Amino acid sequence: MSNYNEQFLKQSPLAVLGVLRDLHKNQVPVRLTWGSGQFISNILAVSSTELVMDFGSQPQENLAVQKASSIQFTAETQGAKVEFTLPKLQAVNYLNLPAFSSPLPATLWFVQRREYFRINAPLHPFYFCHTKLPDGTAFDFRLCDLSLGGMGALVDGPLPDGLSAGMRFSQVEIDLAEWGKFYFDMQLVMLSERVVVDSKNQTISTPRLSLRFLNVNPAVERALQKIIFSLERSARQKADRVK
Repeated sequence: MSNYNEQFLKQSPLAVLGVLRDLHKNQVPVRLTWGSGQFISNILAVSSTELVMDFGSQPQENLAVQKASSIQFTAETQGAKVEFTLPKLQAVNYLNLPAFSSPLPATLWFVQRREYFRINAPLHPFYFCHTKLPDGTAFDFRLCDLSLGGMGALVDGPLPDGLSAGMRFSQVEIDLAEWGKFYFDMQLVMLSERVVVDSKNQTISTPRLSLRFLNVNPAVERALQKIIFSLERSARQKADRVK
């Protein structure tokens, strides 16, 4: 499912149990994905032998996932990204409510946020991003930095009214020039400002957005990794020329 370094793979039953118990304790939402759909759930209980998860909000999704033979689970905390796969879910009754049950996964990926290497975008050319606000108004910004988990962006001009942390954007277009155009669902994590002092000793403040990618599949993740490596190599070459 994933292409992380093997060092991030938890294979000990106690390690797997510990990660799942932390997700349960902190009530971290878990996304279930299979061939024909996905939904968001929560861990209701976890023991050394059983994982119990809440039903989704849509009855048809709850029926569909029971027919799936391979289900991917993804959870993102402030400190790490967790991924694992289960072959089957069984509908059960938990505390008089419908739920899903399964044995624990044999292994899981636990990738700490610091492993999401972040590279600054070059000053030229700009890489522009295009999306729409909930009212349909066009909203453009430019790439500031990039990682596998998300991106930073700068807004030229005042921020649109109503922009707030937690807001989601569907199919944001990122034009990465020679690498092509990419489309991501994103969530706005934080609004801030980038402050720099120019050559005239004047302070320039630019609105900055911190955005998290949603639903990135392995193929796109591999493409992003190549782009990040290329940007890093170009930055290193420019730095060497300056020396």
